[in-house]
Amino acid sequence: MDQEAQPTPYGKHQAPARYEPGDGCLTTLIRIPVRIVVLVLVLPVRMVWDVLVAGGRGVDRVLLRPLGRGLGRLFHVLVAVPAGWLYRAVLTPLGHTLLWLATAVLVWPWIGLWRYVVVPVVRYGILVPLGWFYAAILTPVGHGLGWIGRTLLAPGGRAVVLALKWVLTALFVWPVVGVWTYVLTPLGHALAWTARNLVALPLVRAYRQLLTPLGHGIVWLLTVLLVVPVVWVYRRILAPVGRELLAALAMAWRIAGFISRAIGRALAWLAWNLVGAPVTWAYRTVCTPVGHFVRDRFLAPARRMALEAGRAARGTLAAARETVRQARRDAWRALVGERRAAEPRELDGSAARRLGSEHHATTDPSAAPAPEISPLTAEAVKRG
Repeated sequence: MDQEAQPTPYGKHQAPARYEPGDGCLTTLIRIPVRIVVLVLVLPVRMVWDVLVAGGRGVDRVLLRPLGRGLGRLFHVLVAVPAGWLYRAVLTPLGHTLLWLATAVLVWPWIGLWRYVVVPVVRYGILVPLGWFYAAILTPVGHGLGWIGRTLLAPGGRAVVLALKWVLTALFVWPVVGVWTYVLTPLGHALAWTARNLVALPLVRAYRQLLTPLGHGIVWLLTVLLVVPVVWVYRRILAPVGRELLAALAMAWRIAGFISRAIGRALAWLAWNLVGAPVTWAYRTVCTPVGHFVRDRFLAPARRMALEAGRAARGTLAAARETVRQARRDAWRALVGERRAAEPRELDGSAARRLGSEHHATTDPSAAPAPEISPLTAEAVKRG
């Protein structure tokens, strides 16, 4: 057999599920007026809510996010960077210095005292003598006392212990066991029988014969007078009213959302056609051509003229600087004179021919003849 089709969930664009049977015609009659009244009451709230949501998003996008980024950058520049520099440049070296100073003043003296005073004194002043005393004196004395106890005192001690055990058992254990076995146990059984047969059974009979019917009667009376009316009121009045109110609020909230969005779109369309479209048309039709005309006719020539004037000014300044340098060189030359040209001299130390000496030509009989052209002259000839 096919299963019964389940009702469709109460979704965004779906009709509500069918109501439970037993609502009655009164609920059906008041459902539409209640929803109309709830819609009238909810519509202003939904419109205010949509306006607040849109305003909050706009404020967040336009004001809060840029303000947050600016405050973050300001905090980074004014606080984080100086704090980081202070931490790296001042606090870290100061901390290392204080740590080293505290270690040197507080830790190292105690370590030295423990390592070089306390440990040697305890080891060589207390432990070593105690170890020698234990090994040389106490151990032989203990062995001797043990031998005396095992050989002389052990047999007599066993007899004394057995006698003492028998006396203690006879004085303390046997009387207690007798009293428990022959007095307390029978008395306890008698008391238990008396409590069970004389107290418990009459109470149980009284509960079963009197209290149980009375309790059932009280429960039935409370059920009839309180529970049944409360359940009836909840099922017949409160549950349908609450269900209708919730359904009316949900439907009114959705319908108010549609109406609010429609009004918002209408206002946006009206603002665009009254303000946005004329401003856009004026910008594209008037401002853009005028801006291009001003840019092409005035700004571009002015920019070119400014560039040419800059180049001319730079050329004039360069010529003036060159003129000043030339005048300075001429004045220096007039005051000091021309610089003498350096006379050519031989670079190699040939012994056969030395130019620039007292005798222009000096011949050394024992030296090989040098070339007639100097290296400087040969290099000049190659370059020429």
